[in-house]
Amino acid sequence: MWEAAAAGFSAMGSEARLKVLKTLVRAGEAGLTVGEIQDRTGIAPSTLAHHLRFLAAGGVVEQERVGRTTINRASYDELRNLAQFILSECCADEVGKAANDG
Repeated sequence: MWEAAAAGFSAMGSEARLKVLKTLVRAGEAGLTVGEIQDRTGIAPSTLAHHLRFLAAGGVVEQERVGRTTINRASYDELRNLAQFILSECCADEVGKAANDG
């Protein structure tokens, strides 16, 4: 799980890729074409293609070929797994305080 988590978090490791991912999350299950993502983000097509490949390789974006078009979708299951991974031990080392400790 550590390797997959590192790949997923690494894929999101730039402002532009986060912008693309948030755009896909907002789009929902229908996803978006590269042109639609470009229109919504303003990222140049060649740069956008690079970012989408990186996000797909990290498992946080799924791409489906439909005819001559590629539909891009956020991988909600993988995003949930990453959130769970990072939060799974939340506060595990926190020392409890008594109610009257101020």
